[in-house]
Amino acid sequence: MRVSGEDVRAVALSLGEVRELFEWDMPTFRVAKKLFLTLPEGETSMAVRCPIAERNELVLAEPEKFWVAPHEASGAWVRVRLAALEDREELAAIVQDSWRQAAPPKLVQELDAAEPV
Repeated sequence: MRVSGEDVRAVALSLGEVRELFEWDMPTFRVAKKLFLTLPEGETSMAVRCPIAERNELVLAEPEKFWVAPHEASGAWVRVRLAALEDREELAAIVQDSWRQAAPPKLVQELDAAEPV
């Protein structure tokens, strides 16, 4: 399955209190005014929040899928090549993880309560 920018948008907007804005010449997504996802490179990749230690492990393990943009090297962000994602479930897991890092605890608790066990 090919993952597109529209797939990213659908997953991001399905999460609580997400707003899509157009900033820095690209779509960006925020929860509670905190940035958690961007769609740079003509929507062929996405940048998501990711703790630096985990990010470095991802890049080493799957460099065809994950990389760090030079201007994001000191921040907790990783880029993801959409064409390298296996399916929509993997996309949803990555987007949701980034959202969780930016969302207020109340929203995270609401999502956890709504998810099937």
